[in-house]
Amino acid sequence: MTQLSVADAIRTRRTVRHYRPDPIAPEALETLLELAMEAPSSWNLQDRSLVVVTDPVGREGLTWATDGQPQPQEAPVMLVFVAEPHAWRADRTDIFDLARRNHAWNDEFIAGFAAASTEFQRSLAERDLLREYAVKDAMIAAAYVMLAATELGLATSPMNGWDEAKVKKVIGIEDRDDLAIALLMSVGHPAETRRHPGRRPLAHTVFRDTYPKPRVG
Repeated sequence: MTQLSVADAIRTRRTVRHYRPDPIAPEALETLLELAMEAPSSWNLQDRSLVVVTDPVGREGLTWATDGQPQPQEAPVMLVFVAEPHAWRADRTDIFDLARRNHAWNDEFIAGFAAASTEFQRSLAERDLLREYAVKDAMIAAAYVMLAATELGLATSPMNGWDEAKVKKVIGIEDRDDLAIALLMSVGHPAETRRHPGRRPLAHTVFRDTYPKPRVG
């Protein structure tokens, strides 16, 4: 593992579409997955999961689901980030017990937290926003993966251009309307060097207190 600061990892990371066939060391992959699951989630619901696809048949399926993009064909690992919009309805005793054992939450806090989080999720359901919130949590986990992979000397590509129904079929959840696909990401050893194309100056994209009004004329 290289010793990169978070700032270095952010500035070094590039999206890579082509990979060498070399496998990822098992210990490196486990570290990557562990760090991914350290990502924050709303109300600590942890309403996102990862499906790790390494089998050639599964990667071939994801090639089909992404309309022939090269990443699933070449990268030894594909990650499918699954959003779980209805996780709040399930038993969360394990989450509360772990927080209690870690001396992070006491019983009084857990009782109030559980009630407040359930009320909040119900309000999301009434506004049809459960999927959106779960996808946000999955995307935060994806950002953690990209930075952790950079420190491990691995390359990633967060992928667009996939068919959700096909991805679900490949990972065996085609009958799960309660789940959503948030993102696909390839992970592996880069077969190309990508240069930073640059970013617009902050004055173009960062505003103070309010978003600017459109110019007239």
